Amino acid sequence: MGNKINPLGFRLGVNKEPSARWYADTKNYPRMLAEDEKIRQAVMKDVGHAGISRIDIERAAHNINITVQTAKPGVVIGRGGESIKALRGRLDKVVSGTIAVNVQEVSNPNTTAMLIAQRISEQLLRRFAFRRAMKQAVQRTMESGAKGVKIRCSGRLGGTEQARPEWYADGRVPLQTLRADIDYGTAEAKTSYGVIGIKVWVFHGEIVGQKTRKAAVLPRPRDDEDKRRRRRPQARRRDGKDARDGGKPGRPDRARVKKGS
Repeated sequence: MGNKINPLGFRLGVNKEPSARWYADTKNYPRMLAEDEKIRQAVMKDVGHAGISRIDIERAAHNINITVQTAKPGVVIGRGGESIKALRGRLDKVVSGTIAVNVQEVSNPNTTAMLIAQRISEQLLRRFAFRRAMKQAVQRTMESGAKGVKIRCSGRLGGTEQARPEWYADGRVPLQTLRADIDYGTAEAKTSYGVIGIKVWVFHGEIVGQKTRKAAVLPRPRDDEDKRRRRRPQARRRDGKDARDGGKPGRPDRARVKKGS
């Protein structure tokens, strides 16, 4: 049986980086880990409607740098920076230390797994047909330049009595290939008839060294060197002896055989 593993954790140190960058000894580690969770919950509660895909936390001594990657930076910053100031004030009450909040815009929201899952969750809450929402998301993601996508929803889909999973996929999603650049995101839709879980995998291509290789590798054109290296099959001798079998008599040429012989 295959074991399911988080694609991001599986690739840490290969082509993915952790969302929290700091070091602590055994005494302070549990406290700082709990602070990170409080920071993420506070940010999602305050500006979660702005399409947040990732929250990076970096610590240096008593300084905490929080980077929020969002599809709508204007909503997080607010008019004149009011929203981000209010967010910084709330975070000061949650944790101690000097807090700096930075906002980064997501370049392509249609190929970011977390944002795709959040959009499907919002559609299910508005009573969209789940099949239509999933198919539209798959089509939109492939049209935006992804090499592959897979979306899986599980729960009481359509309000049925029996909970079940359904999924749609397009392109390639090589989960066992470590060099594959796969984005993974989850979301929950808390409907009136139960919670529906959404998982999204997006394949962006393969990373070989520092270069990104396309998923569909086309056969490279042969150059003159390849043509020179190619060995041609040895021709059969005219005297009826095959050159491949060391001069042993071979089959005579049909054109030389006379009729009636």
